[in-house]
Amino acid sequence: MKQSLILSISVSFFLLLACSVQGQTQKDSLAIKQVALDYIESQHNVKPEQFERAAHPRMVKRTFWIDKKTGKEYLRETFTDAMVLLAETYNQDGDRFPVHPKKEVIILDIYDKTASVKLIADDWIDYMHIVKLNGKWQLVNVLWQFNDSESH
Repeated sequence: MKQSLILSISVSFFLLLACSVQGQTQKDSLAIKQVALDYIESQHNVKPEQFERAAHPRMVKRTFWIDKKTGKEYLRETFTDAMVLLAETYNQDGDRFPVHPKKEVIILDIYDKTASVKLIADDWIDYMHIVKLNGKWQLVNVLWQFNDSESH
């Protein structure tokens, strides 16, 4: 009786452990980092297709902005289509970024099919939410600000 109880508890423990482990793989970590790099490098390299590869079609990018007339802050939103256009036009003359731009990617957390990432670029930071849909990691949310918040 005692042995079957111990065996039953042990089996239950291992089943619980097996069901609760949601660890990411090295492949997932690399794919998540690549999404963040594609996001920023699409602007560096003037490659809108690189941004499209990284972002979900319904991605939203947000920041606070300051109305120049009233001085009031408000939430400003940008969507995937505008970011694709930005990647296509922003750095066409190659003068918007340093020769060796900063692009530090820090994975803050990964759980199963969701990840939070911090991208530190030259003049701003981006906090990103990345989701794995149909086997592909995609950017769905970005919250960003300039290093100098007065620049908004």
